[in-house]
Formats: sequence, structure tokens, C-alpha cells
Amino acid sequence: MVYHRLFASLLLLLTVQAMAFSSYVVEGKKYSGRFPGKIKIEKRSPNALEGRDDQDQWGPDSSSSGMINLKSAFKQFNKKRDVVVAVIDTGIDYQHPYLQKNVHVTSEKASDNNFGVDFSYKANSLTMPSDQHGHGTHVSGIIRSIFPQVKLLSLKYYNQEASGVENLNSTIRALKYAILAKVDIINYSGGGPEPSSDEFKILKIAEKRGILVVAAAGNEHSNIDQKSNAYYPASYGLKNIITVTANNNKFDLLPSSNWGTKSVDISAPGFEIRSSIPNGLTGRMTGTSQATAFVTGVAALLMAENPELSIEEVKTIILDSARKSKTLEGKCRSGGVLDAAEALVSAQKYSRGSGNSKSENQRAVANR
Repeated sequence: MVYHRLFASLLLLLTVQAMAFSSYVVEGKKYSGRFPGKIKIEKRSPNALEGRDDQDQWGPDSSSSGMINLKSAFKQFNKKRDVVVAVIDTGIDYQHPYLQKNVHVTSEKASDNNFGVDFSYKANSLTMPSDQHGHGTHVSGIIRSIFPQVKLLSLKYYNQEASGVENLNSTIRALKYAILAKVDIINYSGGGPEPSSDEFKILKIAEKRGILVVAAAGNEHSNIDQKSNAYYPASYGLKNIITVTANNNKFDLLPSSNWGTKSVDISAPGFEIRSSIPNGLTGRMTGTSQATAFVTGVAALLMAENPELSIEEVKTIILDSARKSKTLEGKCRSGGVLDAAEALVSAQKYSRGSGNSKSENQRAVANR
């Protein structure tokens, strides 16, 4: 069996303002054509952006955040607790200005080598989960843009020199650590076509421990309801997994995105999303990885707003509050796009007795 664990993002290059970063070039052979370009680098930090909100400087632009009604959600939000998200990815640039205050450490003493754990192939106890690729930092920036007070735990699993089996084993180790760390949410913007009994078991434990997992549907342009096209961990069908596909700014499913009314739960923006990348830069990436991060951010927002919600209730609220779209009918379970404002209102009014979440108004990374 051939094992793949890839990121679900397409990295594009349009402009570079100061210098080219060859380390961001994606090797076509390694990614089997899934990363045919480079990161689209937009600007350095801090530039001449004094007086501007950092949301405008670093986070997704108004078109993508507007699609999920994020501004309206912010007006209603009232944080009641901290939320920790484990980002199982390529690492995080913990020194990035947009993410410095969001780094979560599992011990009381924070240091340069204590901002997460590197489980990737050939890593050791002294290896820092730094991000040479850019994907993990980009995904983390999106999550932070949705919930600015989120705590991010970097669990690096990916090594481009590793085999698919080795990356899968690293994923499983990272999942185990996330459970031991008692995180609230696991964001996994990656996956592959191979199931793993060990991975399934550890995700089942996460379900029992009340940990939500948000996973990318993948970018193979396939119906993953069909067994031959299944994409894991998204296709395990566990109650604690929200599987996310991606749409463009016209609410159409991205041509690369996987779909399935049984296996995929909801869609979110995933086309040329702006976010943080290493070395104080911002860049754009496309794919279900980015869409997954949007859903993770909203899930964290709901947990912080209403600490009494179970993970099943958070999932129900997110799906039930999705904005319906004819273009997404038959593509995902909810038939719609993530709506942060509607989900937040629903979380505020959620009645466990009625089970009604509607408001009165109603393995590689997954980039294309």
C-alpha cells in the first residue's frame, strides 16, 4: 500500500517585495503535482502599517472573512474561557508578530525551545517545531484571525524527506500528545488515502475525551463518499470530526476540492487566502487546509463563548448554522458555507433540552 500524508494547500507565487525565499519552493515530484507553485508572498513585517488593525495587516482579507460574517460575529462575542488548539502541521513560526501572543506551552516556563513539539521524521528532543515550509504558520494565522485570543500548540509532523508511512507515524504520535496535553481542538489540515487502525483508535480516544478534530477533505477533486476515494482522517466518520471542503468567493466548490454528502460536513473559504507565513511575511494559499482553519477558528470561538457546549453540540451548531448555497447542494452534509455570526448566536441561545442549535434568524496538507 502506498502511503501519503500531504498538506491540502496550493502555494502560489505572484510577487516578492524584498527577497525570494527558495525554501518556500514546493518540489513538484515530492508532492505529486499538488504543490505546483510557490507561496504568494505579499509583504514584510512591519512595513509602514502603524495605526492599522493587525487583522488588516496579517489576517484574511475582507472578502474571505466577509464570506463567513466574521465582523458581525466579533460584535457579539464575549469570551468566557481560554481555548487551546493543537495545530498538527509543518510547525509554527512562533516569532511571527501575528502569532507571538498566541503560542501555547505545556509547562509554566516558556522559552525558545518550548513552544511545541517536533514529532517529524528524524526529529529529537532538542528539535524545535519551527516552520521551514510555511503551511503550519499560514493555517495558524487563519485560526488566530477568527479568535484573536486562541492558544496555539504547535505539533510538527511533516518532513518532506520522510516517506508517507513515516509521516503517518509522526501524525499518530502528535495526536497522542495532543490528547495528553488536554487540548480543546485538533486542527489537522492534512491526510491521505490510507486508513490506519492506530490513528482511528487514538481519534476515538480523543472523541471520548471531548476533543474536537477539524480535518481537511483533501484536494483530489473526488467524491470521498466512495470507498475508493476515501481520505483519512476525514473519512473515519467519527462524531468528533468535522470534515471541511473549500469554496471560492462565489461560493462555488473549488475545482480541486473533495466532496461528499456523507463524508464532508461543511464548506469554508479556501481560495487565495491571505495569512501569516514565516519570517514576518504574509502570503496567500489555496485549498481545503485553509478552509479547515476557518472552521477551527469558529469552533474555538463557540467554545470560548459558551463553555458548557459539548463537542457534539459545537459540531451541530456549526453545521446547522451554515449558510445554504445551491452550488454546494450535494457536495457536503450541511449544503452550505460556514457562518461565524449565525453560529455564535446559536451558541449563545443553544438549549440542550431542545437540541435546537438554530438561532431565531437562522497527511499532507490540504491545499489545492
